Amino acid sequence: MIEIKNLTKRYGQITAVNNLNFTVEKGEILGFLGPNGAGKSTTMKIITGYISSTEGSVKVNGYDIMENPREAKRSIGFLPEQPPLYLDMTVYDYLDFVSDLKSVDKKKKAGQIRDIMELVKIGDHKGRLIKNLSKGYKQRVGLAQALIGNPEVLILDEPTVGLDPKQIIEIRKLIKALGNEHTIILSSHILPEVSAVCERVVIINKGEIAAVDTPENLSKGLGDSSRLSITIAGPKPSIISSIKEIYGVKYVEAGAEREKDAFTYIVESDKNVDVRRPIFYAMAKAGYPIIELKSLSMSLEDIFLQLTTEEKEVEA
Repeated sequence: MIEIKNLTKRYGQITAVNNLNFTVEKGEILGFLGPNGAGKSTTMKIITGYISSTEGSVKVNGYDIMENPREAKRSIGFLPEQPPLYLDMTVYDYLDFVSDLKSVDKKKKAGQIRDIMELVKIGDHKGRLIKNLSKGYKQRVGLAQALIGNPEVLILDEPTVGLDPKQIIEIRKLIKALGNEHTIILSSHILPEVSAVCERVVIINKGEIAAVDTPENLSKGLGDSSRLSITIAGPKPSIISSIKEIYGVKYVEAGAEREKDAFTYIVESDKNVDVRRPIFYAMAKAGYPIIELKSLSMSLEDIFLQLTTEEKEVEA
């Protein structure tokens, strides 16, 4: 659906985006991440045709954004970080205006606006001036304008910025639902939101791709250790001693008491050694029941920081 090849953007001697290559499949929700100044907004502006690239190409629904801009842009709905709203218009008049800009069939326009307002839950506010709406409802109106024309691709730049927790959850659910019928690129600094919504992530740093994969695969691929959280009933010193003797275990730490005589232990082991079965057999042999065992994979925040934070030399 979206194909980006060798994408580069220079501003004089400064390279904002350097040789990006990735694709977004039809129906996929892709998280697009990077620290401030990494080139995210520049890339999204190139994809939408707002600015041109220095080198490389972007194809949307098979159309090159530079060679066939009209056809490519018909497939794109864009919600920038600051929604392009006319504050002195009513919600309905604004969406009617956007429909005319996007050349929506006049016979279908009213029905489409009604359906979109119902989808993003702003129908009760259609007669209100946009300037009198809350931040959350302005964001909904911005999302509604991106949906006008029923584009196959949605590009959402920080769609929940400035919203309260309840509004964030509502917009997140809406984006997840839109993923059933649209291909979505979602840029956000709220990493738990990306983890909850996106199937795959692209992380860029200093204009270059640092990683492209699912959060799960990135978590498995980074670092040289695996971590487990295990709740075991029994004497703490004996349990720690038994676990430390297991091949591959690097570190054991006892945590809080979960219930009477049962403590939670954090076990770190070599990445390529699965210590779950040996721990189970050792605890069963000693007569210490395992109450709970779960893997502690790296969070998206951990992955993001590892891929985008440079090691700094510390002077003595």
